[in-house]
Amino acid sequence: MREMIAIIKRNLTNFTRDKLKLFFSIFMSGFFLFIFSFVMKPTQGVDQPLNYLISGIIIMTVFQSALSNSTSIIEDMSMGFMKEIIVSPVARWQISIGQVLSSTIIAVLQGILVIVIALFMGLKIDTLQFIEMTGVMLAVGITFGSIGLYLASLSKSSTTFQIMITAFTMPLTFLSGAYIPTTVMPKILRPFVYINPLTYTTSIFRYIGLKMENLTTDTLVQAGVAFNVHGFIIKPYMGFFIILGIGVIFFILCVIQFNKADFSNVKVFNHNHK
Repeated sequence: MREMIAIIKRNLTNFTRDKLKLFFSIFMSGFFLFIFSFVMKPTQGVDQPLNYLISGIIIMTVFQSALSNSTSIIEDMSMGFMKEIIVSPVARWQISIGQVLSSTIIAVLQGILVIVIALFMGLKIDTLQFIEMTGVMLAVGITFGSIGLYLASLSKSSTTFQIMITAFTMPLTFLSGAYIPTTVMPKILRPFVYINPLTYTTSIFRYIGLKMENLTTDTLVQAGVAFNVHGFIIKPYMGFFIILGIGVIFFILCVIQFNKADFSNVKVFNHNHK
């Protein structure tokens, strides 16, 4: 446990030192909110379209942060730091869990920061909603932090990893309904919406953030928060359990992949190279 805590502290320290990265991650969230707030039309079944959008942007911040924070392990590989850890008494599974947890904590902290900013832009939540939203962000952080570490362990190259992340995030984000409601998407895209794990993440977050528990199932479907898949209704909390299931699967996969990954061929960055 002490070893995992040490890895978490190290990654948190490195993150807080990189103030430029933090600034631009928050800036992009604010930028999307600013742009889409002008073009967002009243969404069918939703009385607060701006709050609907804010909820999507918050969860997108957590998702992208959890996924991209796995870049740190690529940097550790290139700097030779990972080789030093591997030969230490610390077990590999402890390293991988420490990496996932640090990515999760950083992602949740960024999400909370965006929530604070959103409060000044019209988002209204109570204490219970904040606790529930934090719980969702933790689940999202672990799920996509695990996916990020899994992809990083496969690629072992920052260039390859960035390409994989871009190819992974763009379609998931577009098809999740975070920025463009799924209800206005063409029917040909609906199957991709339903198999997208981020779709259910966005729906449960909006369900909590907009207090939609008293709405009927038909209204939730019209609002794009519940989904009618050939007569089978996937409600927000059912979608949340889908996310948890995916998280457990990739958490196991990333630990297994990291345990068997060969870091001996990773090129070490030479500080004296000119």
